[in-house]
Amino acid sequence: MAGSVNKVILVGNLGRDPDVRTMQNGGKVVNLSLATSESWNDRQTGERREKTEWHRVVIFDDRLAETAERYLRKGSKVYVEGQLQTRKWQDQSGQDRYSTEVVLQRFRGALTMLDGRGQGAGGGQGGDYDQGPGGSGGPGGQGYGAGDYGHQGGGFDQRPGDLSSDLDDEIPF
Repeated sequence: MAGSVNKVILVGNLGRDPDVRTMQNGGKVVNLSLATSESWNDRQTGERREKTEWHRVVIFDDRLAETAERYLRKGSKVYVEGQLQTRKWQDQSGQDRYSTEVVLQRFRGALTMLDGRGQGAGGGQGGDYDQGPGGSGGPGGQGYGAGDYGHQGGGFDQRPGDLSSDLDDEIPF
């Protein structure tokens, strides 16, 4: 195999409102705290058990950052797709610290709202297609991920090549 893959997909709920900051170059960075949970029945006691994992998510894509800032709130259910990155930093006492985060960068991340909560619940997605110099990649010049990042209507957005639009509602007999 010639290469490797660094891709993280999470579906979970925000543990707090997005933390939005503006960088020196004017771009925005959004930090999210995302909880994913799994539950099971304990074989010995029969009790319902649950384990929650917390994930740091950092958004560097300006359009996704705008969507997160406008529409996401504590408790929002989201689909996140990005890359796992570990960064090194120093705390106030000069000790080296490490943080592992799911990072969404331009053309290398996706964010989709999965519930209709909050004001004007919309869906936003990051670009999986490189738009290139023309500014509209993808089939039919639509540019998946290049369109409206805060449109109305929760749930999954249709991706190029989605067969559901080809299905006919009429019964064939």
